[in-house]
Amino acid sequence: MQNVFNKRKEEINEFNTLLEELNLRKKNEEVSPKEVPDDLMCKCPSCGKNLFKADYESALFVCPSCGYNARLYAKDRLKMIMDEGFKELFTDIAENHLDFPGYVDKLNKAQAQTQIDESIICVDGKIEGISTLVGVMDSHFIMGSMGSVCGEKITRLCELAIKMHRPVILFTCSGGARMQEGIISLFQMAKTSEAVARLKEHELYIAVLTDPTTGGVSASFASLADITLAEPKTLIGFAGKRVIEKTIKEVLPKEFQTSEFLLEKGYIDNIVERKDMKSTLAYLLRLHNYRSVSYTHLTLPTILRV
Repeated sequence: MQNVFNKRKEEINEFNTLLEELNLRKKNEEVSPKEVPDDLMCKCPSCGKNLFKADYESALFVCPSCGYNARLYAKDRLKMIMDEGFKELFTDIAENHLDFPGYVDKLNKAQAQTQIDESIICVDGKIEGISTLVGVMDSHFIMGSMGSVCGEKITRLCELAIKMHRPVILFTCSGGARMQEGIISLFQMAKTSEAVARLKEHELYIAVLTDPTTGGVSASFASLADITLAEPKTLIGFAGKRVIEKTIKEVLPKEFQTSEFLLEKGYIDNIVERKDMKSTLAYLLRLHNYRSVSYTHLTLPTILRV
């Protein structure tokens, strides 16, 4: 009996020794984590959920979890909206009136990041075959702020549309007037408002409000369209919610200044999902008798020389 007990004890000791060796070996081994490609995953800017980047892009940068419409680069939005073959307009405008310290460096940085020369890019192209002039603002360019170049581009786009008998669609995305240009940036509110007023006497003007549309942009051309659309959950307003609450000494509704709230109050005409935006715009253009044929014998180079 004693022999059986001793043998069993030896077996247990051997097992414990082996187990210690295995644990020591495991501790000393360098276990490298599985490498995950940097471009495989991304996070929703709103809810923070991890998403497969390919799925996120195929969903047009709309989060499948919370429905947040991510802020797009202007060129990415143009690819979603326009038919192939559109042409950029007004690339020769450059102004710097006040020599604000560091402003040129900020412009250069924004141009490198967005690959456009200003907070708005204007193009001549087609939407489902219908000739249209389109302007798209980019929040990545100094928060889409409106300076003198932005105001000039919008004005020229409206003037060109009148000459070419084309509708105008503007996608707004801005924090407002550009503080580095001082009072000159505020002039653009009146300038663009007057330009779209003249445009509307002749052609259709559609504004698509995207997140965020605030400040001087919301208080000028963005609010003057014949038809005003918006993406879901878009922030739209002039002053910030906290500023208003402190001024009026009241607590505002949670959904205040969202596109859903403003649709309910009649400020905008409809909320359109990003995946439906191109077909919706084409439908509205056809509804107003714009067709996939040219309305004028004049060519764009001829008109630009006028």
